[in-house]
Amino acid sequence: MDVLIVGAGSMGTWFGDAVDARVAFADIDGDAAAAAADAVDGTVADLEGETTYDVVCLAVPMTHVAEAIAAQATRAERAIVDVSGVMGPALEAMDRHAPDVERASLHPLFAPERAPGSIAVVRDRSGPVTDGVLATLEARGNELLETTAVEHDEAMETVQAATHAAVLSFALAAESVPEGFETPIYETMERLATQVTAGTPRVYADIQATFDGADAVADAAGEIAAADPDELEALYRDAAANWHDDRDDSGGETT
Repeated sequence: MDVLIVGAGSMGTWFGDAVDARVAFADIDGDAAAAAADAVDGTVADLEGETTYDVVCLAVPMTHVAEAIAAQATRAERAIVDVSGVMGPALEAMDRHAPDVERASLHPLFAPERAPGSIAVVRDRSGPVTDGVLATLEARGNELLETTAVEHDEAMETVQAATHAAVLSFALAAESVPEGFETPIYETMERLATQVTAGTPRVYADIQATFDGADAVADAAGEIAAADPDELEALYRDAAANWHDDRDDSGGETT
């Protein structure tokens, strides 16, 4: 099986290594395509070429996936898939530009260096090729999470957009504290802030541009900042109700 991977970043390289196929990389950055090809013993393809492949995989930023599908769909002989991280726009573009081939959207819910892990999957038009690709990913230790585009994209508003906004807000607002003053919750937030800010800024920017969620975090922070003690207790109880079935109000943690 021949696979064209459009996008030679870390996720495209992961996909090229994870599938059992002959892979070629196409990217606007020729050096990146060459590096990805070297990493997985693949080849480099022309981004604007006409050569067709059994499978075309779009591994481009989520803000560009629909236009990339429109440009590359005719190169897919049997299947087209993406690993962009947004499913609604990707699948709509696939349906429009590649109606006669198998289609699937995949979202690896992990950084490539932490593979294997959970992969959200929508089989929009399944068949032997996409089923085989997914079976290979599963055989490599990944867990397939079957979902829908709506369920996935709504979940990412919390899982990614709101979560990243909360951590980045802490990272921006936090000030240096003397050694020894750390609490367990602060240490957890410090670890998360360090992890998030070690990533690629454009990836986080694309997530915020694609999914809602940050506004809800900002609104909640504003409510907390403006609340009097009684109002803050009520907000605390509302928050606890989201995360605990029942709660013992007799004590609490010093944070």
